[in-house]
Amino acid sequence: MFTILVVILFLILLSFIYAGFQGAPWVPTRKNDVIRFLKLAEIKSGQKMYDLGCGDGRLVCAAASVGANAQGLEISVLPYLLAHIRRLCSKDRARIKISYQNIWTTNLNDADIIYVWLMPEVMSDLKKKLEKELKKGTKVIAYVWPMDGWQAVQTDTVQGSSSLYLYQI
Repeated sequence: MFTILVVILFLILLSFIYAGFQGAPWVPTRKNDVIRFLKLAEIKSGQKMYDLGCGDGRLVCAAASVGANAQGLEISVLPYLLAHIRRLCSKDRARIKISYQNIWTTNLNDADIIYVWLMPEVMSDLKKKLEKELKKGTKVIAYVWPMDGWQAVQTDTVQGSSSLYLYQI
């Protein structure tokens, strides 16, 4: 039994390390910043929203609660499982999808809104991917680090909190 527990913990640790190397270590978005995201996104019922590296799913569930068809992508095992638990506890679970999926292999062409909080060293690669896949009018909201080369339509700044940058394709 002890060996099985050690193996499980080792696999969870490996998934955290892998996510970190992919530019998406798990650092949850603060609850107040989730509210700021919802205001900035101005989600309309039925819009498709992706959270790239959704962690525990708090933002995906919040987006679904205001009408989005929200999908979270996660590659770290523990946050992925927590996101599923959060989805199951949500009254809006029919509009929430949590996928154990790498953002680099996922086609995002049906997105209306993208939320991203990744490490700055992967943002230029992500920018190229988004420019290639997203349709005109798609909103991209970056948390903490801006997209180099893109002009933000709006920047939400609050004393003592990280900035949110709204871009429109």
